Order: sequence, then structure tokens, then C-alpha cells
Amino acid sequence: MNLKSDAAQEILESSHDAIVVVNAEGCVVYANNRAEQLFAYESGEMTGKKVEALMPDMFREKHETHRKNFVKSPRSRPAVSGLGLKAQRKDGRIFEAEIALTPVETDEGMLISSTIRDISADDTSEAYFKNILESAPDAMVIIDHYGKIAVVNAQAERMFGYSRQDMLGQEVEMLLPMSLREHHISHRAFFSGDPHLRPMGLDMDLHGRRKDGSEFPVEISLSPVTSASGAFVSSVIRDVTSRKKMEQELIDARQAAERANKANSAFLAAASHDLRQPVQALSLLNGALRRTVKGPLALEMVEGQQHSLDAMTNLLNSLLDISRLDAGAVEPEFEEFPIQRLVDRLSAEFSRQARQKGLSFSADTCNTLIRSDPNLLAEIIQNFVSNAIRYTDKGNVKLSCREESGNLWIDVSDSGIGIAEDQIEEIFLEFHQIKTPGTDKEGFGLGLAIVKRLADLLRHEINVASDPGNGSTFSVCLPIVKRTSAQVLDEESAADTESQPAVTGLIILIEDDVKVANAWGLLLEAEGFRVAMAASALEARAVAKHLDQAPQLIISDYHLLDGSTGVEAVAEIRKEFNSNIPAFIVSGDTSKVVQEARLTENSAIMNKPINTDHLLEVARMAIKTGQVPPE
Repeated sequence: MNLKSDAAQEILESSHDAIVVVNAEGCVVYANNRAEQLFAYESGEMTGKKVEALMPDMFREKHETHRKNFVKSPRSRPAVSGLGLKAQRKDGRIFEAEIALTPVETDEGMLISSTIRDISADDTSEAYFKNILESAPDAMVIIDHYGKIAVVNAQAERMFGYSRQDMLGQEVEMLLPMSLREHHISHRAFFSGDPHLRPMGLDMDLHGRRKDGSEFPVEISLSPVTSASGAFVSSVIRDVTSRKKMEQELIDARQAAERANKANSAFLAAASHDLRQPVQALSLLNGALRRTVKGPLALEMVEGQQHSLDAMTNLLNSLLDISRLDAGAVEPEFEEFPIQRLVDRLSAEFSRQARQKGLSFSADTCNTLIRSDPNLLAEIIQNFVSNAIRYTDKGNVKLSCREESGNLWIDVSDSGIGIAEDQIEEIFLEFHQIKTPGTDKEGFGLGLAIVKRLADLLRHEINVASDPGNGSTFSVCLPIVKRTSAQVLDEESAADTESQPAVTGLIILIEDDVKVANAWGLLLEAEGFRVAMAASALEARAVAKHLDQAPQLIISDYHLLDGSTGVEAVAEIRKEFNSNIPAFIVSGDTSKVVQEARLTENSAIMNKPINTDHLLEVARMAIKTGQVPPE
């Protein structure tokens, strides 16, 4: 290629950059006017010189080696900063240079065109850019539109274990795991067709590969950059090995916690059943004794025993409830129901307790349909009423309701000792009891802690107002669905059961614990019922075949011998008699599996330990009407 006679000479001479063309042996075959000015040579004086004459002595030997390697594997290198290149003028002055290389095949052999810029004094552009690049906290790799590495900073060298010379001019895929390289080429081509900013932290599973072959997780942001030398893509790369390790540790910890919660829930379900079982037997035996002993002293002893059983039951229930709530094992089941149904049940349950303590107990009529979990809401109000009776020595306890701003407030008021203002926040903590001289120390300070957790779970607001020495009012706020019409009580059904003719009948009892089954038998037979016993669903079906009449009621434990359930046992007996016989399914299990029993028609779930008075009352109603009374 004869540059002097070729039209290319005019193009080269018009360039604002210095251009030096050398042959494969490193001799200058052409230098334009800008190059001669930059290096301070006379016109034509550079031609024929070794290109190493244009650089400092200390770099010449090393450059000669680089040049020979470049000839063996020629590749374009764009003009970029950050390479630390130096050039030397004829008078010995050294300046920092930015150099682009372009190999050109000609009939006369390979020529290498070098475009050279002096950037030593350009503090506002290239040099400034270099300083920013090197001071960046993250690894930075800039590639050209061919996907070849044009610029790297020191952080990239440290991250990937390559030197700059190793990386420059190579395809960026060298920094990726082998398995991803082919796919990345198409990915890169797609990005080049639509270059756009891609911020770091997009939850992409990216990995880099070091020189030693080790792979590590990275986050990468991409920024398209356009310069005079063409289009580039700037990559900021961050090693996230430590963060990924921490995330995995958090995932492992969460999974361990979930496993622990599941194990805890399983333990609570088992403990709930196993711990309640002996208390259930004692409660049934105590109920049978109260119906058989006649002497005043014996009756007093039985009542004392029942008092201790009630305390044991309350503590057991409270401890299990706290544990289940803290373990997240309680999930509310919301439904719409008339609040009066709950008020009537609680009124019947606590009127006797209030009378025994010499207190007056009253309950309003609340003609309102509300939305909540009836069982969990009942537990909140039960705790309010129980505390009111416990801390009131004389006077009254009242359960009332009031509407306010579309909500229904259930208030439980008493004329008891009241609560000092500085203790109101603390009463909802575990094992906290009101510290007032002369107060009843019965209880364990768990009731209101359970109330607080249940209210949070149901998202019901609770409130306390108290006047020390004059009483307190505990309230819970419920969403109103609509008002209902007043229900008129039937005088005959409201009359005292003792004045009614005795209701008896045949009851099938299914219970696999012999001691508990015997206690059930003693209680029911003491009340005048006939009892047929079985230990499993299969045995219940066999017993039913030999009965002389259809039973009026079925009472079954939920978990039975041979793995069958009370639901299955009830179904077997009903099938045998082709009748929807009322059924009580009894369980101390708190797990979700027991909830299927709630779906059984004409049946009710009863939690252990059973209140024997309540059991016998609803048993009489079920036998008389053929329907399980609503709770």
C-alpha cells in the first residue's frame, strides 16, 4: 500500500488525532502532520524509525515483546483511558497517551494504524475519567460493541485475578462460567440491539469466573455509553458472596424456625390431648360423686375437689393457649352470628359462680349480628367475666352492650377493687396480678395476656376503664353486621331443669381410655342414663347392631383406638340406624385436623376437660329435642 499516492493520505492528514502507521517489523511507514507535531519531529523524519523510539526507554524492551505478540494475534483496540500508556517526544519529554490500534492487511503485509492522543494535561476529561474509574469501590469493565473488553479498573483485576493486559481486547465471556458463555453471547447481542440502563439488584442469578476457575455470585449494572470512539457498555460488578451467604443463613434459620414451629404445634396438640385426659377423668368422677354422695361433709369435700380441678383446668388451658398463640398455631375462623347466643351461654355459665360468691350477675339483651370467631371471642369475654368475679367481693358484675359509630362494644363491669392507673398497661403481661392488699391470689396472671393476644389476632380493640376502690370495666369492640329482632324466651324452656321431669335415654359412649370411659359411665349412669360403650368406630358399629333400641345421643372422643376418629364413629352409628342422632365429639386436641368435626351435622365439639353440669344440661336438651343445642 503506497500511502503517499493513495487517496487515504488526504483522509489521514485531515484527522485531528496523531496517526502513526507501522509495519509488522515495527518500523514507521507513515506519520501524519498531527503526529509529527505531537512528537516534535520534522516532516518525514519519523518514517523508517522503530516505533519504540516514540516511547520512554524503560518501556521499549517490553513494548517490543508486546508488539510481536500483537502481530501474531492482531485485534482492534479502541482509544480508551486507564491503561497507563506513556509516549516520548523527540526532545525527551514524556506524556501520558491514549492509543487506539487497528490492524490492516495489505498486499505488502500487515500494517498497524495507531491513533494517539495526548491526555496528560486533560484533567477535565480523560484523566479525570481515569481517576474516577480507579477510585470506584466496585469492579468496572467497559466493553466495545464487539463485546471485547476495552477498559478495566484495579478492582476488576483484584476481583477476577487477571491483569489488565490479560483482559484487554478479550471477549467479556472470559469472565463468565463456561456453562453460561454461549448463552451470554446471544444475550449481549440482544442488549446491543436495545441498550438501556439496567440497575443493580434485580434478583438475577448471575455468576462470575476468576482466572483460577472458581465461580462466585455477582450483581451487575449495565449502562450504555457513547463516545467519539463508538458505543460502549459500562458494567459495574459487585461480588455478593458474603451477602448471599447471609441470605442463605437467614433462609436456613427461617426454615429451621418453621420446622420448630411445626414440631411445637405437633407437641402442643399432643400435650393438649394428653394433659387434658387425666383432668377429664377427674372432672367426670367428681361430677359423678356430686350426684351420689349425700352427707354434708362429703359434699363439701367434693366441692373443694371441684374447686381445685377448676383451678387446674384454668391453668392448663391458659398455658396451652399462651403457647399456641405464641407459636402461631391459632388461626381465627370468622363468621357472622348473633352476639346474644354468646351472651346467653356466658350468662348461664357465670351466674352460678357469681351466686356462690354472693354477687349479683346480670346480662343485657344484645339484638345484633356481629362478625368474629365465636370461640376466640368467647374466650376474651370469659376472661373478662372471670376476672370481674374474682376481684369483686360484694356488689355486682354486669355484661352489657352498646353501639357506637357502627361498632358494638361488649362491656364487662364490676364493683370490685379497681386497678391503679400505673398498673393498667401491666395487667396484659404474663403472670402479672393486681397488687392490692387483701385480694384473692387465685389465678396465675395469664388470662389478660391471652386476651391481648386474641384481640390482636382478631383485630378487635380492647379497652379498660377503672376507678380504684369502685370497680372496673373491660370492653371489646366488634364490627356490626346488622341488627336482629328481639328473641322472646320460652318460659317453659327457661324454667329450672330441676323442676322438669327427668330426661333419660340410651347413650352410646366411644372412648378408648378405660379410666376415662369408666368415669364417663359413672357420671351418666348416676344421672339416670343407660350407657353402651365402645373403643373405636368399628367396635361402635358392632355394639350398635346388638342394641334393643336406637340411641338418643352419641358421645365420642375424637382420637380413637385403631386410628379411627369420633367423626367416623358417629357416621357408622347413624348409618346403622339410618338416623341423624345428635352427637357430642370431645377432644383435647388443638390441631386443625379436629376442625373437620365442626362440619358434622347435628353435632358439637366439646373441649376437654368437660364442665359436667353444662354437659348434662345440653345432653338433656339434645335427647329431648333430637337436636344439638347451638352453643
